[in-house]
Amino acid sequence: MTNLTISLDDAIVRKARIRAIEEGTSVSAKVREFLAQYAKVDSTSDSALPELPVFKGRTGLQQGIDPSSNKSMLMAADDLDSGGKDGV
Repeated sequence: MTNLTISLDDAIVRKARIRAIEEGTSVSAKVREFLAQYAKVDSTSDSALPELPVFKGRTGLQQGIDPSSNKSMLMAADDLDSGGKDGV
């Protein structure tokens, strides 16, 4: 495994450490996770981006999706990918 040195704002690192502890992980693990995803996505392909289920005709947002929460939006997209809720 390679060590990587990066420069980050102290406040960001402090908040990231707190959040990682709350999630039962580490900042290093989250950075590894992000970089693994980042490295495997073809930046020229729009197909790599998940389609978010935020609009169905005239009804607006689907029930239970919080538009101010990235986690809520990603969970809704994961539900569609796994065939849950309105997924095929």
